[in-house]
Amino acid sequence: METDEGTRWLSDAEQRAWRVHLEVSKLLTHRLERDLQPFGLTMNDYEILVNLSESDGRRMRMSDLAAATLQSKSRLSHQITRMEKAGLVRRESCEADRRGLFAVLTEHGWTTMREVAPHHVASVRRNFVDRLPPEALAALTEALAPVASHLHAERGRP
Repeated sequence: METDEGTRWLSDAEQRAWRVHLEVSKLLTHRLERDLQPFGLTMNDYEILVNLSESDGRRMRMSDLAAATLQSKSRLSHQITRMEKAGLVRRESCEADRRGLFAVLTEHGWTTMREVAPHHVASVRRNFVDRLPPEALAALTEALAPVASHLHAERGRP
């Protein structure tokens, strides 16, 4: 459907697809977040732990971590402060750039990551992966890849 202004409104099928995507995204995020609560973690905490655990030396520049987690530098700074108080991460100065800071996974953070990861993966499997037959999962991956590609490209713009 098109208006006089040229807006391409969503068809009924497009509207259903969009709405189910939003519903699944919200419900799945809520469920995964709830499953992390017994460990005292949020999804943001977990995402930071994953990024740090997969980085060389289990450390990342704060600016790179902010970009990887799609958080503002200010928001990430508050998040890291909270995680520092919990003993999960620490900040270290960057020798090469006196203004730069690293977020570093502590031994406690690494232990926490190793403890929580199997529970998180089980939750992802129980609430998402195992709900779809393998061919639907493959089709979903293929269908969403161009959207992810487009959005990654858009991030590169100022």
